[in-house]
Amino acid sequence: MNSTGEPSDAEIIQTACRRAVGGTLSVDRDDAGVPEAVPSGTDSGACDSVAMIHLFEGDAFLLVPDECSARAAADTDAGTSAMLEVIDCAPLRLRERVRSLVWLTGTLHPIPMELQRELAIEIATEHADERLLDVGHGYSMIRMAIGSAVVATPTGAGAVDVVALATAAPDMFWEYESDWLAHLESDHADLVHQLARRIPETLRNGRVRPLSLDRFGITFRVESADSDEDFRLSFSRPVARVVDLSAALHALALHPALDHQR
Repeated sequence: MNSTGEPSDAEIIQTACRRAVGGTLSVDRDDAGVPEAVPSGTDSGACDSVAMIHLFEGDAFLLVPDECSARAAADTDAGTSAMLEVIDCAPLRLRERVRSLVWLTGTLHPIPMELQRELAIEIATEHADERLLDVGHGYSMIRMAIGSAVVATPTGAGAVDVVALATAAPDMFWEYESDWLAHLESDHADLVHQLARRIPETLRNGRVRPLSLDRFGITFRVESADSDEDFRLSFSRPVARVVDLSAALHALALHPALDHQR
């Protein structure tokens, strides 16, 4: 288990992809042999929208519209190079919502239609998403074998080892984070105020708002008149169950001796 007090880059990518409401897929047109592969009416110079992303081991399973160049390229020339971009946005309406950017590159491969519904059902057991119901109804699944991964956050950017990415898991609270942050801001201003006191006073020069929450801790965004600053407060130990999150947040608020991280 990661004991650094914050998620690893591989975990950040896994969580961002699990939470994503979509992504953008760019196909290497020269590699794909497009435009022959592009269906009539498709813009061969445009990026394709991805409706859903599911990472499993070294692959990204992508839900894409039937009439898109990526689907055509995968069907026509398996092994076509492509790049997937995923933007992880904060669930609250902050002034700047982007928390991280993820870029995955690899090669596209088709999935036989008779297997796609079965695959969608299997994915839904751990990544329930109503968009999986669209398989076979205007949408198809394709597979991207991941060759490289890069993540950028406010603290920096760097490549992530593909093996580390394949073995990492998304944060266990990825499904609940949005509701928890909204609940904190709308119903527990007192707790947010207590937690904000952990931030050095010289840096508390604006509105303090919840930015992200994971099993290692909570990060706040301080929105001042002319800048944004992020500050992370780590729990004393990683939280293992949803029911323990509230206790961990209150303990963090009541113990000023705990370290904070910028």
